Amino acid sequence: MEDQSPKIDLVWGCAAIARVIRRTPRQCFYMLENGTLPAKKVGGRWVIERGKLLALFLEDVA
Repeated sequence: MEDQSPKIDLVWGCAAIARVIRRTPRQCFYMLENGTLPAKKVGGRWVIERGKLLALFLEDVA
């Protein structure tokens, strides 16, 4: 029997998120703190779903 649950690709931590969006960790932290990025804090660490992060930038281009 196959697992049919959806796969969620999470990006954990400001430095990892910064690498995905190609910004410095400082720039990324600013964007996280002011709510520009749709991320949440879990246990003191920022986390965001990779698909939502990429969609945020792709919708601005279109």
